[in-house]
Amino acid sequence: MDSNDSEGLSSASGTSGSAQSRRPLIGLPTYSERTRFGHWDVDAAVLSRTYVDMTERAGGIPVLLPPSGTARPELIERLDGLVLTGGADIDPERYDAAPHDATRGLRRDRDASEFELFELARAVGMPVLAVCRGLQLVNVALGGTLHQHLPDVLGHTDHARTPGVFGVTTVRTTPGSQVATIAGAEVKVHCHHHQAIDVLADGLTATAHAADGTIEAVETSGAPFLVGVQWHPEENSADDRLMRALVAQATRYGRERNR
Repeated sequence: MDSNDSEGLSSASGTSGSAQSRRPLIGLPTYSERTRFGHWDVDAAVLSRTYVDMTERAGGIPVLLPPSGTARPELIERLDGLVLTGGADIDPERYDAAPHDATRGLRRDRDASEFELFELARAVGMPVLAVCRGLQLVNVALGGTLHQHLPDVLGHTDHARTPGVFGVTTVRTTPGSQVATIAGAEVKVHCHHHQAIDVLADGLTATAHAADGTIEAVETSGAPFLVGVQWHPEENSADDRLMRALVAQATRYGRERNR
């Protein structure tokens, strides 16, 4: 990590009393689900609290974004960074494929909102961290495709053994990559996915793999910062390095934007 990244991390953590200690606003897309709380059973925009907690621990201010149709430029103008969160399968029509029997529970409202969010963020050079579904969205948005059901490809269910339970997978990162610099050469990560990248999009580099060859991380070289991981960093409260890296970049982006 260079000195500018260290400076961004210091600013994000609020250790400086100057104007540079402003915490960056990090957008977290939510999803619409039937939700029960108190006496109510209603449709709600929800997101696992672990994303909120991870953002706060890393020095950012979490901003929850509902899947409310086409994203607007004025929203992006108010954010400093974006996390494309996990969730349901992406509509295979987005990559010109017929749906597999195991591709279910599509959330086309999320697709419409988040593909536009990503396009707007990239257009202005906003740093992006993409998690699980988010990594898949980035790959599809940039022209790649997905394996719709990994057990058909790999012959095992190791990446999603039990519904609703995160398994632990060991991934190896590519030496010299951003992911390796941030997370190390070998990482034990929390995974729950039955889909993964098939054809890697132009402009992306695969920089971490599981032992079975599944792509577990991608990134772009140079600016703007774009790192995607197939695992769920928000599920490991002892390791916020990926989120801290995003917050550092978001701090720098916000500072330069507001000059």
